[in-house]
Amino acid sequence: MNKRTVKVGNIECGNGDLFLIAGPCVVEDESLMLKAAEGIKKIAQKLKLPLIFKASFQKDNRSALKFYHGPGLSKGLAILARIKKEFDLPLISDVHYPQQVDEAKEVLDVIQIPAYLCMQTELVVAAARSKKAINIKHGQFLAPENMASPVKKAEESGSDRIMLTERGYTFGYNDLVLDPRSFYHLNRIGYPVIFDVTHCVRRYGIPSADARGGSREFLPVIARAGVAAGIDGLFVETHPEPSVAKCDAASQIALADLEEFIKPLLEIHAVVKKERQRG
Repeated sequence: MNKRTVKVGNIECGNGDLFLIAGPCVVEDESLMLKAAEGIKKIAQKLKLPLIFKASFQKDNRSALKFYHGPGLSKGLAILARIKKEFDLPLISDVHYPQQVDEAKEVLDVIQIPAYLCMQTELVVAAARSKKAINIKHGQFLAPENMASPVKKAEESGSDRIMLTERGYTFGYNDLVLDPRSFYHLNRIGYPVIFDVTHCVRRYGIPSADARGGSREFLPVIARAGVAAGIDGLFVETHPEPSVAKCDAASQIALADLEEFIKPLLEIHAVVKKERQRG
């Protein structure tokens, strides 16, 4: 099936080559963010893997007020802008409210709609009208084929620079489950499909700093399943020291482990790409 490609910086997302979205879950101290960006870029260059740097300036769905919510819109965007300038990397971050879009679009290359908010019409419309590429995360509560609905809202608001991200389903029991059939359905919508692998191993109801809050042992298995199923992009949250990360500490991949995590995925993708070309 033919899909649109979406250009982000110099990256042609959906052109048959795997691309990487990677960075810490949330914007933390500037020095740590610069260290993360430098390390991820070195790995991506070594593996010849196109990179979009990610981090959230705000996490508005934390389960307690005392948990770190990020530095906020203006401060977070300032740190991301410095990363963009110093490392020449395109940026993606998520917006939670329509009024955040105008400021965010001045810095970001991709505006992301969080999974919980994928059906929020005003938010999707505002992001689509920004003329930036948008990444709509698949809601944990929504059948994958029904992601055609927010896509249509974006299209009718003037955007054809749309990407879709899978991140697992929840059935109300504090666990996320990946259904590989989702990649089939999302691909049929006709836009690049991304797999957010690290969020799939989070366990709801447990603070993310708790070691029980994520199941990293499943990451290689589900990542390989996603690449074999034909994703276009891989979304990985990675941190120089996950154990002290301010958000999703139990599920982020250690930066020191990222290269070896990705290598077998590139081998699988090469096989998938070859099969597609035979098509």
